[in-house]
This record gives sequence, structure tokens and C-alpha cells, in this order.
Amino acid sequence: MSDLHWKTAITQVRPNEIRLRGYRIDELMGRVTFGQAVYLALQGDLPSPEVGRLIEAMLVSSIDHGATPPSALTARTVASTGAPLNAAVAAGVLAISRYHGGAIEDAMRTLLDALARQDEEGTAAEAVAAQVIAEMRAAKRRAPGFGHRIHTDDPRTKRLFALAEEAGVAGRGVAMIRALEAALAEALGRHLPINVDGALAALLVDLGFSPEMGNAFFIIARLPGLVAHVYEEQTRQRPMRRIHPTDHEYDGPPARDVTRDT
Repeated sequence: MSDLHWKTAITQVRPNEIRLRGYRIDELMGRVTFGQAVYLALQGDLPSPEVGRLIEAMLVSSIDHGATPPSALTARTVASTGAPLNAAVAAGVLAISRYHGGAIEDAMRTLLDALARQDEEGTAAEAVAAQVIAEMRAAKRRAPGFGHRIHTDDPRTKRLFALAEEAGVAGRGVAMIRALEAALAEALGRHLPINVDGALAALLVDLGFSPEMGNAFFIIARLPGLVAHVYEEQTRQRPMRRIHPTDHEYDGPPARDVTRDT
């Protein structure tokens, strides 16, 4: 072996054989969902179908949020210059950072810190949550994973928590973020609901993901939406246009019922 020899535990490729974490990809195809495959790639083990379904729902929850987020605007702006699809999508991904998508990682770190305190102190989640919120307010830090500029009651949060309960995944992460929600409402004198980032953070904690995966998970989820925005920009809009961040309207299909169409 040369001095440059190194190892990877992710994928093994041989003639006529590709294995992801030990599983043949051709045997995974048609047998596991994309959510299960994502979990397998990131975590190293194949999850149950129930957890795979939850992962799928988590990815769907952040697939797109309109043309106003910085990632979509960035992707469309770069696409309008004549850049190829991959460059425009990459630009959108690069716009996902601390203040856009980063709330998942920040919320995960907050939850993990709170859970560590609970273990050390042996106190109830409610007491730890009150302490964490008090410290954030004293430091004038915003609690990540709460509130939304558009939604006063994020419908994605309820659905994700319900699916997590069904899958038997909802654990200490979900319990702690609910305790933080109650403590925040007590401190503010008004309800600031858990948004989708907070819900994803709690579920990723309960699924055993590291906080460094928070942004990565958001990127995986948002990628199809970015591709759609770039393709629409390239095929529907004129090049080098001035893109207003909010002055646009939806003209796609009318409201449809997924329970009727599936």
C-alpha cells in the first residue's frame, strides 16, 4: 500500500457490484424507499419501513417554500444569467447557511444541550427548558426552531410529530422542544409555535443524527424545489430580468386533494 492509501466506510464498488454500507444497491432498488436509503447513507444502518416513512415525510416537509427564500431567489438569479442548471442549483445550495436552513442545526444543539443538563441535574424537562429560555433571553438570543414569518401555526409540525408518534420515534427530543415551547410562551406572554425547523431538529435528535447533519438534511430536502425553480426560470422567464423578491403570484394548478389523487 502507498502512503496515500485511505479508507471509507460508505460505498464499495467492484466490477458489476455496488454496495452502500454493505448492501447491494441493485437489491435495495425497489425494496426500500428513498428515505430509508438516505438514512442508510448518513447513519450507516437500514431503518425500519416506519422510520423510512418518517424520513420521507421530513424530506417532503421542506421540499419547497416558494420563490421568496434566499436559496430560491439566488438560484433563479443565477439561472437568469444563462448559467447551466447545475451551477444555478449549486448557487441556491450555497445560500443555505446560518440564517436560512441553519435553524435546524442550532435547534438540535439547543436540544442536545438541554437534554445533557437534564441528565446531569436529574430535573424535569420543564425546569431545564425554563432555564434555557431564561438564558437565551438574558443573552438576547432568539430561540431557534420557533415562530415563522408567514405561519402562525405551521401545519407541517403537527403532521411530523403525528407521524413520529406512529413510528415510535418521538422521544426526549420531541418532549424537550415541547417543554421549550411552553417555557417560551410563559416568558413572552404569548405563544410562539414550533416551526418546521424545530420539528425537524427534534426528530433528528430522536433519530440519533448529529447536529452537523441539520443543514445537510435541509439541503437534501430542498434540492428538488431548487431544481424546479431553476428550470422554470430558464424555460419561462426572460434572461437577465430584475427579479422582485415578493411581487409575484402563483398561477399553477388549483388546490388539489392528495387523498383523492393517490
